[in-house]
Amino acid sequence: MEAAFDVAGLVGHRYRTDDFYEVGREKIREYARAVQDFHPAHWSEDAAAAAGHRGLLTPTTFLSIAAMLANRRLIATLTTGYDMFVQTDQLFELHKPVLAGDRLVIDVELSSVRRIAGKDLLTITNTFTDPAGEIAQTMHTTVVGITGADIDAGIGPRIERVIMNGLDAMPRTTSTLDSGPQHQLSAVSRTRLPHTAIRFEDITDGYELPARTVHLTRGDLVNYAGVSGDANPIHWDDGIAAHAGLPDVIAHGVLTMALGAGFVTDWLGDPAAVIRYGVRLSNYTVLAAASTTGIEFTGRVKSLDPATRSAVVVIVAKSAGRKVFGLATADVRLA
Repeated sequence: MEAAFDVAGLVGHRYRTDDFYEVGREKIREYARAVQDFHPAHWSEDAAAAAGHRGLLTPTTFLSIAAMLANRRLIATLTTGYDMFVQTDQLFELHKPVLAGDRLVIDVELSSVRRIAGKDLLTITNTFTDPAGEIAQTMHTTVVGITGADIDAGIGPRIERVIMNGLDAMPRTTSTLDSGPQHQLSAVSRTRLPHTAIRFEDITDGYELPARTVHLTRGDLVNYAGVSGDANPIHWDDGIAAHAGLPDVIAHGVLTMALGAGFVTDWLGDPAAVIRYGVRLSNYTVLAAASTTGIEFTGRVKSLDPATRSAVVVIVAKSAGRKVFGLATADVRLA
């Protein structure tokens, strides 16, 4: 089944949320717990202050929560030709630390549509801007639009019986903007001095990060669904996962990304030292009901830049012997 409209013709469609998203102190802690990120700067004001922050620091992928809220209008009203979306890529560009109490306005844009092997790949770009007009973060999310030809015809009614209520309540947004610039944004600032436990002089090309294994249960998936707002039942309902053609319930893509980010920031010792984090998913992480599932993270330094005292780290994630990340890199600054 083809999409019910020319989705490529919608590239450039965008809007801005009318209401700001306020970063909550306890929401940071909830999210950090859900993604098993226990760096003190996400939990303790004293630890955050010691790193130069005026409040709790958000984990690397935290703003995916706000993006999901802001994108609902786009998903609901512009992509009605699809029955489901599967995430493939996500790129986080972190321009400055996002802290408890920050109020961010979100611009949403359908920035790209590509057709590969008969499938539409849609990229949604979110720009998070503070009241001073400075960019806090830019996020690019790529999903594959799945039509009814690719899934069991009975999945729709079954989803309606189990999906949480209230998802139709859309955040307020302004009317669609034209294709011109929405606002002038200040230059990206990455001048903050990093507080990393690892110094630039401590590493070389090929340096290997200490491996870390994270364990997930069905309870972790349910908790993440509640905290993040990702209510897709393929992450907690066996029957719907089967209707979708999956071998079992699978972990959220952004959850595995968040775990990978925590692996890097735990090594760094300073979550705010990550300035870019991108992941391409190549496989899903399957969770059987009767057991826990492990994801093993390893990493190595791919390149170093002495001029900026920065490094590019390649991250590998494996579960049940299969690579979960096709390609994942983090650009980090070092003390």
